[in-house]
Amino acid sequence: MRALPLECDAVTELRSTHYESWRVAALSGLALLMLVPVTLPVPVLRELVTERFGVSAFWASSFMSVNMLGAFLAAPLAGAAADRFGQRPRWIAGALAVDALCFLGLTLDLPFAAFMAIRFFEGCAHIFALSLLMGLAATAFPADRRSIPMGAVGAGLLLGVAIGAPIGGILGADDPVRPLYIGALVVAVAAVLAVVLLRETGEGSEARPGFVEIRRMLTENRLLWVPLLFAFADRFTVGFFTSTFSLFLREVHLLEPARIGILISIFMVPFALLSFPLGWISQRSSRALLLCGGSLLYGGLVASIGFWPGDALLVPMLATGTAAAVMFVPSMLMTTEMTPEAVRTTSMGAFNAAGSLGFIAGPLTGGLVSQVVAGQTGDWLTGYQAAFLVAGAAEIALALVAFPVLWKFERRHAA
Repeated sequence: MRALPLECDAVTELRSTHYESWRVAALSGLALLMLVPVTLPVPVLRELVTERFGVSAFWASSFMSVNMLGAFLAAPLAGAAADRFGQRPRWIAGALAVDALCFLGLTLDLPFAAFMAIRFFEGCAHIFALSLLMGLAATAFPADRRSIPMGAVGAGLLLGVAIGAPIGGILGADDPVRPLYIGALVVAVAAVLAVVLLRETGEGSEARPGFVEIRRMLTENRLLWVPLLFAFADRFTVGFFTSTFSLFLREVHLLEPARIGILISIFMVPFALLSFPLGWISQRSSRALLLCGGSLLYGGLVASIGFWPGDALLVPMLATGTAAAVMFVPSMLMTTEMTPEAVRTTSMGAFNAAGSLGFIAGPLTGGLVSQVVAGQTGDWLTGYQAAFLVAGAAEIALALVAFPVLWKFERRHAA
């Protein structure tokens, strides 16, 4: 499949300088380190937020959303700045240093409003670094082998999310603040490694696009909205697993933090491990079929989560993570292929912004639906069942609407 032929007189085509294989492995490792801190606090959300500050479960869910608000605002700006000025490894290292300081700030004895404000800026710094790392991955190998670095980075970031939850459950068993200290240390290590291991790709261009040109090159391609909508929907549902699911297990099934972390890990591990091979498969097969077929299966499984007994959740969580892997890398590949190389970091920033918006909406929707339905029925189980039905239905609806559009695009632009 070829990229859409968007021409730009103001931009000289970049002469790609591609990565060696070990640098691609470094990208994957850095993605893992960046994402471990994301789910470290998840198993102890109630203790870290609700009990520590005396606020409702809604605000515990909001803790996972407010940093995504920062991410939503920062991601496209990060991508545009990198495409305009270059030097992505330095930007990555600087953003990670700020992220580490924010994690330390969350450990302080602060008013709740200040705590949430720091969480907002932590999200800005995190997504700034991650968008640029994904931009490097998108140009690390030639177009016909792009699935390799994209799949490797996808696997790294998902594996980081997967191992963060059980580690956070263990670390936070007797001190819910401890995962924040460990998160700061992990991000600081990633900042140092970014300086040592990364270098810019696409160097040697005679000109870089200006911000106006970057905007024009993206907005001209309306089909780009389709993979961005999938990024939104996918993170919308994952947001349920990082907040609503955790609260569901604590309040309905009375599980301990360590057990919650294990169940989230069971969902994330196949999601992570299968991303690389499925990225390779998507380079050689129909991305439309993988993306939409995987979304249909994933949406049905998500909708069923609230109806499983607590001691029988292992199998559906494993199946849900497997279905999620089928659609993840194809959506990233479609995003990169629908944009020219000169603005590919910006497109990945847009991908992350759409995902961040989904992450904002997911926990908030999960918290709101479960609370409203539980208030009407007097039953928290019914409330959480309704919340997961909403999440699954959203994924299914998008797959059904998007498939004809993506199938037509794929057939038209097939090599």
